[in-house]
Amino acid sequence: MTPAELHQDAIVIDGLIIAKWNRELLEDMRRGGLTAANCTVSVWEGFKATVDNIVASNKLMAECSDLVRPVRTTRDITRAKEEGKTGIIFGFQNAHAFEDQIGYVEIFKQLGVGIVQMCYNTQNLVGTGCYERDGGLSGFGREIVSEMNRVGMLCDLSHVGAKTSEEVILESKKPVCYSHCLPSGLKEHPRNKSDAELKFIADHGGFVGVTMFTPFLKKGVDSTIDDYVEAIEYIMNIVGEDAIGIGTDFTQGHDQNFFEWLTHDKGYARRLTSFGKIINPEGIRTIGEFPNLTEALLKRGLSESQVRKIMGENWVRTLKDVWGE
Repeated sequence: MTPAELHQDAIVIDGLIIAKWNRELLEDMRRGGLTAANCTVSVWEGFKATVDNIVASNKLMAECSDLVRPVRTTRDITRAKEEGKTGIIFGFQNAHAFEDQIGYVEIFKQLGVGIVQMCYNTQNLVGTGCYERDGGLSGFGREIVSEMNRVGMLCDLSHVGAKTSEEVILESKKPVCYSHCLPSGLKEHPRNKSDAELKFIADHGGFVGVTMFTPFLKKGVDSTIDDYVEAIEYIMNIVGEDAIGIGTDFTQGHDQNFFEWLTHDKGYARRLTSFGKIINPEGIRTIGEFPNLTEALLKRGLSESQVRKIMGENWVRTLKDVWGE
């Protein structure tokens, strides 16, 4: 197969997209050949605001049903492939929307939420994010993990502190993930994961999605798609070819105000970090350029089988396990 043929034939899953939600984005997902994507519907929002986001997202999906379909099961992912559409998985980047109600976990599962990050950068009722002193998983957090396991919701640890992450990995009876991270072995950054952390999650049956967010890549805004592939290969050499996938963290279409909201605690309080210029690696600036990634992986010397696993098959297997299928 040519790289283009392989990309067209493969299951292609992006484990984290937080781009501006509109028809233009969904059209670009189709140009990129995405079979499915984990799309963020909650970061700093509480219960009601998150439900409002889901309502708006459902409305857009209904209006764009020629392009997308909702995903509740992995069969919906394969249906999306068969239909030439992109399957949309709702995901949270913060468990804040659960507020202090364990019962809200099941409610959001019923609304189509399949992946939830335990914390976003700072402290919440569950545990601690990666930008402050880590107090670990709370007692309430242990109950949330147990309930997420029960209803079939993937625990995501990308923006979570190291101690809280370790305790979630040990607490969960189902595989957990870093849906979008990079290795600190290539660049030291609070959001990047050490070799030991990457090995620990893989050794406990977990999964790692690799992001291309340039502030966390070795060459920053000067990064290319080849630098992204280097990071993928680096992580694969630690976790193995069955525990790795893609989680780009595409922020396509957003303006500076959005990044100001992301980088302040609760969206408005103290500044946590400053990303500087936001530009994706040359060669994969937009979601529509996703086929270039398949080509770059093959050029790096990875086998067709390995590329299929990385581009989506590993995500499907992990989701099938966690969702209880």
